[in-house]
Amino acid sequence: MDTTGAADLLRDKEQSLVDELAAVTRPQGDAGSISFGKRIGEGTSLAVDRLTSVTVQEGLLATLAQVRLALAKVEDGTYGTCEVCGRPIGEERLEVRPWAVRCLADS
Repeated sequence: MDTTGAADLLRDKEQSLVDELAAVTRPQGDAGSISFGKRIGEGTSLAVDRLTSVTVQEGLLATLAQVRLALAKVEDGTYGTCEVCGRPIGEERLEVRPWAVRCLADS
């Protein structure tokens, strides 16, 4: 994959992640008080939803950091080179995961 095409894909992915993060972190109406009991109720459901949102947010932030690192590698001319061993990252890997900064052996 050429660096221009990779940069375009990475910028699109970056924007998509930023949009997803905005949706996940948007305040949820009335937070209210959460109460727990023996039965699953609205409070329990709210708590589970919040925990799920935190997990999703952490995953999105991690991927966003990887995308931005890959964009920086495009800028400095090292895109497609493994940051651990210095060998080229396989073309197939970059097609599937353009933000990869490590080869399969070093993942």
